[in-house]
Amino acid sequence: MKVLFVTPYLPSPPRFGGQRRLDGLMRGLAEKHEVSLLSLRASDAQTESTLSATRQYCREVFDFPLDVLNVENKRKRAMQLRSLVSRHTFETLLMLDSEFQAYFDRLVADGSYDVVQVEFAQMGVYRLPKGARKRPRFVLDEHNIEYEILKRTAEGSGTTIRKLYNTVNWRKLRREERDAWQRFDGVALTSVRDEQTLHEQAAEVPTKVVPNGVDVDLFRSTGKAAVPGELLFFGALSYYPNTDGLHYFIDEILPRILAQRPSARLRIVGPNPAAATVARAGKSVEVVGFVDDLRPEIERAAAIVVPLRLGGGTRLKIVEAMAMGRPIISTALGAEGIDVAHGENVLLADNPDAFANEVVRVLDDPALGANLGAAARELAERRYSWRAAVSQLEAFYERLQEMPAKS
Repeated sequence: MKVLFVTPYLPSPPRFGGQRRLDGLMRGLAEKHEVSLLSLRASDAQTESTLSATRQYCREVFDFPLDVLNVENKRKRAMQLRSLVSRHTFETLLMLDSEFQAYFDRLVADGSYDVVQVEFAQMGVYRLPKGARKRPRFVLDEHNIEYEILKRTAEGSGTTIRKLYNTVNWRKLRREERDAWQRFDGVALTSVRDEQTLHEQAAEVPTKVVPNGVDVDLFRSTGKAAVPGELLFFGALSYYPNTDGLHYFIDEILPRILAQRPSARLRIVGPNPAAATVARAGKSVEVVGFVDDLRPEIERAAAIVVPLRLGGGTRLKIVEAMAMGRPIISTALGAEGIDVAHGENVLLADNPDAFANEVVRVLDDPALGANLGAAARELAERRYSWRAAVSQLEAFYERLQEMPAKS
């Protein structure tokens, strides 16, 4: 098959969760199929290296100069304010570009693709091109149910301004997201829960669960011992659900851990830490920032903490830690959509006292941590490899090819 991916940023080498899913699926498909890419392009120091890495497995890469990753803060706030009095969301105002639409139209008309896969509901606001010599099947890949993230943010903790903004915005995003589901031939989702949420609102839409995955050959323990007492949080540190969960851990949970184990330490790894995160650094908190290779960071940790209170989809940080065989302590929402069981391959806790106690259990009992890690590794190999995810996506393409195309 000839597959065209349409993305808001270049996928490789992956530096954060969204890129990891794109890189894993596209590389896997490219082993058997002809994969091309139409992407918005950031204007940063990594542009040339990302183009080079992506061209290693893509037949063709069409990049369009629209940077949605590095929006200057003043401009972002102005667009968010404008969105409050618009029928469109901030996400649509940020993504939608008439020149890109024309580029998309021409490429699909000339390309004879079998499948066109659009990444994220925010990119789903583009009109699906018509008039191709052979109409492809259009697939929307939902990394999350996007409006749910805003809804949970509006209902959760945070500043009054943020909550008010999201209270207005999530309803508009839900309308845009539902519209996208109806226009595509099929929708891929990362979890059964997300699939159920979609079907509650659009039962007739063909769907397939294509889980987030991990390269289980690359993410594998080397057998090095963990640093006693060391905890790790990793992820994109400019992503609000991550910063919310991280600050919750530092402010509410870590003091409870330190009261029992004063030598415990938290390392924070990920790109673009917020100023409020950097300000929390100290004797027991180290902000490392971006690293080229996550694996040594994961392996040296005595435990991985995922204290998320907001978000959607499934967390790649969970499956990557599972593959490395490290013990994970998470909120139920942090592990949402992943087939884990408390006490078997992960520990779950949803309040500060319980979370701190589970962390201390692992720090005090290396055998418990080893058993959790081994069970997590087995689950990652069985259910969450990119090979398994790509196989599910291929099956979905074949199913859609057999169905009548939408007009």
